[in-house]
Amino acid sequence: MTSQHQTALSSTGSFEVGERLLDVEDLHVEFHTRDGVAKAINGVDFSLDAGETLAILGESGSGKSVTAQAIMGILDMPPAKIPAGRILYRGEDLLAMPEAKRRGIRGPEISMIFQDALSSLNPVFPVGWQIGEMFRVHRGMNRSDAYEQAVRLMERVNIPAARERVKSYPHQFSGGMRQRIMIAMSIALDPKVLIADEPTTALDVTVQAQIMNLLQELQEEYHMGLILITHDLGVVADVADRIAMMYAGRIVERAGVYEAYEAPAHPYTRGLIDSIPRLDQKGQTLAAIGGLPPNLTRIPPGCAFNPRCPRAEEICRTEVPALREVAPGREAACHFSEEVLRG
Repeated sequence: MTSQHQTALSSTGSFEVGERLLDVEDLHVEFHTRDGVAKAINGVDFSLDAGETLAILGESGSGKSVTAQAIMGILDMPPAKIPAGRILYRGEDLLAMPEAKRRGIRGPEISMIFQDALSSLNPVFPVGWQIGEMFRVHRGMNRSDAYEQAVRLMERVNIPAARERVKSYPHQFSGGMRQRIMIAMSIALDPKVLIADEPTTALDVTVQAQIMNLLQELQEEYHMGLILITHDLGVVADVADRIAMMYAGRIVERAGVYEAYEAPAHPYTRGLIDSIPRLDQKGQTLAAIGGLPPNLTRIPPGCAFNPRCPRAEEICRTEVPALREVAPGREAACHFSEEVLRG
């Protein structure tokens, strides 16, 4: 390891496993469109500690990726607007920071893996040049040292013949290998928080497992706080510590991953888990949640899930349920969570 890289490792400061890294408090995000104001995020709260893996789950359109983009500070404003909330990184509000200071955190401190590796990588530059750019821009390395760091990172994410392929272009790699290159870029500056937005989209099952195992290895190795964003509950079952289930821009359930999968406290979580194919249900009709997610410009009154919920009663159509503790370490936003827990 070069002395320059040793400096790179120490320049971001040390942190301890269990240290609070991120607090998202009452976050709201709106998009002003021709059809009206789309309320994409409606009061989201969660935290993340060093060494912890949090899975943010939900259907497409639930607000998962918008939450990640708000944390990273890459929302297009306008049309996006953040009317309320705080995003605290180690006690400092990212939303109140000058943009120049926030740019110094984006990448070195908080990094993100985007779901579409092919469109996220620049097609006209070799992958080694793109990985090395992180070191040239943020660490002031010369081209030779940055090149060596690119090779090292490609080897770390298990790309075969990394030294020979460092000058290859994105289209010359398979989907799984391109995702590994994206992971290499995201960990280049040893971030404390890594956000992986649908990191296994469009990959076959075997490659999905390889990518998830790699992320778990890196998280344990670097003690990062890891946020996994996905709609696939099976992908995170073995790697997440906690889940935050999102629906229509709100978190409707927070729990430990095993507790949530074994006994969901919200009908939406129950519906998603029941829709996962199981070996002991061969020949049976696959369960599904009826209806469609709501239009975010016209979220229904009361509980947003009530038009699709088999347990909905009159109170569900008139009163928004608060996210509350329904059992030790369990929170759910449902008027009947205790009954849902009992099955």
